[in-house]
Amino acid sequence: MRKEDCYLLGKITRRHGLAGNVILKLDTDQPELYNKLESIFVEINGLLVPFFIAKTSWSKSDALNISFKNSTEALVDQSLGKNVYLPLSTLPKLSGKQFYYHEIIGFTIFDEENNNCGVIESVNDQTAQNYFVTNFGGKEIVIPIIKDWILEVNRDEKFIKMQLPEGLIDVFLIPLKKDE
Repeated sequence: MRKEDCYLLGKITRRHGLAGNVILKLDTDQPELYNKLESIFVEINGLLVPFFIAKTSWSKSDALNISFKNSTEALVDQSLGKNVYLPLSTLPKLSGKQFYYHEIIGFTIFDEENNNCGVIESVNDQTAQNYFVTNFGGKEIVIPIIKDWILEVNRDEKFIKMQLPEGLIDVFLIPLKKDE
């Protein structure tokens, strides 16, 4: 399994008890989708290694207590502190204005008047306000991801239409005039 074909599910944070169980801290808005996991991929030395699951139970609302099949101390030690992935094919399909961040890379953003606002190069979700990072004619433009601003997500034609505040794009395109 290649990392590009997977998405980050979470991280194995610590041991749980003495029976070789671990705690998987989930990085998702919908943890309930993951209560019947059969296997996971753990990133070890840059490779995704399959781990098969004997049973799971909830530790907290966003953390699973996992027991691996054929678990050994060495297996548990290898998994501690490691990122956990699942294949992209396991994600439920979204429709309408909902989207996964990985699926809209390369989409063009248009405003209400169909003005091109750039092609999405990445999504920053490491701050309180998530935002698109677009490239418009070689310039980087940052557009906040606000649900109410999103008017349409067209997967076939690969674009997102947004209602953007007047002047937002100009902030990135008009050169600064220095105070005299």
